[in-house]
Amino acid sequence: MATSTEIPETVALDSVTDFSDEVDVVVIGFGIAGGCAAAEAAAHGARVLLLERAAAPGGTTSLSGGFFYLGGGTPVQEATGQHDTPEEMEKYLTAVSIDPEVDKIHAYCVDSVDHFHWLEGLGFEFERSFYPEKAVIQPGTEGLMYTGNEKVWPFNTMAKPAPRGHKVPVPGETGGASLVIDLLVKRLDELGVEVRYETGARQLVVDSDGSVAGVTWKSSDGQGVIRAGSVIIAAGGFVMNPDMVAEHTPYLAEKPFVLGNTYDDGLGLRLGRSVGAELKYMDKAFITAPIYPPASMVMGVIVNKFGERFVTEDSYHARTSGFILEQPDSVAYLIVDEAHMNPNQNYLIPLIDGWETIEEMEKDLGIPEGNLQRTMARYNENAAKKEDPDFHKAAEFLEPQDTGPWAAYNLSLGKAMYAGFTMGGMATSLDGEVIDESGKVIKGLYAAGASASNIAQDCKGYCSGTQLGEGSYFGRRAGRHAAARVKADA
Repeated sequence: MATSTEIPETVALDSVTDFSDEVDVVVIGFGIAGGCAAAEAAAHGARVLLLERAAAPGGTTSLSGGFFYLGGGTPVQEATGQHDTPEEMEKYLTAVSIDPEVDKIHAYCVDSVDHFHWLEGLGFEFERSFYPEKAVIQPGTEGLMYTGNEKVWPFNTMAKPAPRGHKVPVPGETGGASLVIDLLVKRLDELGVEVRYETGARQLVVDSDGSVAGVTWKSSDGQGVIRAGSVIIAAGGFVMNPDMVAEHTPYLAEKPFVLGNTYDDGLGLRLGRSVGAELKYMDKAFITAPIYPPASMVMGVIVNKFGERFVTEDSYHARTSGFILEQPDSVAYLIVDEAHMNPNQNYLIPLIDGWETIEEMEKDLGIPEGNLQRTMARYNENAAKKEDPDFHKAAEFLEPQDTGPWAAYNLSLGKAMYAGFTMGGMATSLDGEVIDESGKVIKGLYAAGASASNIAQDCKGYCSGTQLGEGSYFGRRAGRHAAARVKADA
C-alpha cells in the first residue's frame, strides 16, 4: 500500500519510442465509475482499454450495499406511491450542497429516470417495494427507502421530501453492489472492451501542447506505454493513504476502520495533480457512527460535553456525525430513558452506563452542574407537546425521555465505531473533463467517481447512494464525451 504524497512525473509523448497499445480511450480503475465509463465509451464506438490494479473488478464499489440515489419519478417510486419530480430532487440536492454545482445537479436530476432504466438494462431489477423504517440500509431486498435528510429540518421546508435510495435486490448491508459489477463485466465483454487486471497506471503521457495522450503501466509481467486519445481516471479516493489522510483529513485517523479498498491510496488524484488538476474539498470526508437502527434510539437526546443539544436527533446519521466532529473535543452522548431503550442493541455506539437520576449521570459524565438537567427538562416539556422549537425534530420522533433509569451512549470520536472515506477529488466539467487551477480544461483527461468532485461534498449533506449514483451517471457522461472527442479529433 502506497503511503506517499509524491506527485508522479509526467512522460513526454515525443520521448516514447514504442507503445504497447494504441486505443481511443483508456480507463484507470474498475469500480462503478470506471466500469460505466468504459461501457459507455465503447457503446459510442471507441476502442477502450480498462486497467485495474487488483486481481478482480469492483474496488470499493463491491464492498457497498448497493444504494443508488435516484429520483424524479422512477418506476420504483411510482409503484410504491412515493411521488417525486426532477424539480424537487434538484431543490433538495442544491440545498444540501456546500457549493452547488448547478449544472451537474440539474443534469443528474433531469436524467435520473433514464439512468435508472440504463442501470436496470444491465440485467437486474430494483424491487418495487418501499422500506418505511429509519435505517442505514434496508435489511432485505426492499427497493426504496429514505437515505438522506429529505424529511429533516430545514431541508423539508426547501423541497418536498421523497425517498430516493434505490437498493439492488440483495439482502444485507454490504456487498450488494457486486451484482452490478458482475453485470458490467458481462456488458464490457459483449462490447469488446479489454480489461487488464493486476495492471497499474504509473504516469500520464503528455503531448507538447499539454494535452494528455496516454499512460504508462506496470504489472508483474512487465511494463509499457499506452497511447490514447483520452484518459479517464476512476481510481478511487485516498482513505488508505495515511500520509494524505494526515495532510488533508487528520480526523479520519481516529476511526477504527475505513470504507475503502487497498487501492484507495490517492494515486488517481496525484496523477491528476501531475498535469495541474485542481483538487476540491480535500478536507471533506464522510464519517459516521449511526445511532440507528433501532429506530427507537432516534427518540433520545444528543448532547455535547457541556450537556447542550446541537443537532436534531432525526438527522441522517452522517449529518449527526458531522456535527459531533465540530463539538468541543468531538465529544457527544446519546441519552435514552427506560421507556425507549431497545433490546436490539446498536453495537456501533457503546453503552457507558445507566443512572437512576439525570443529576447522577451529569456528575459522572463530567458535565457542568445543572446543564444536562436543564437541557432534559426543556426537551421533555416541549416533546410532551410534540414540539421542538430549538432543533425542529420531527413529531414522530418526539417523546419525553422522563422515565428512569436513563442510559448514556458514547458518540464521541474515538469511542463510537466510526467509519469513513474521503470525498475530495478533481474539479471536473459536467462531462467529466478535468479542470486545472486556472479554470481551463486539461485536454484529453477525464475523472469520475471518487477521483472527481461531484455533488456530494461533505457528510452533513450526504445521501446514501450518491457515490454509486454519481459514479455511474457521471462515469457514463465521461465515457461518452471521451469517445466523442476522439472521433472529433480523428
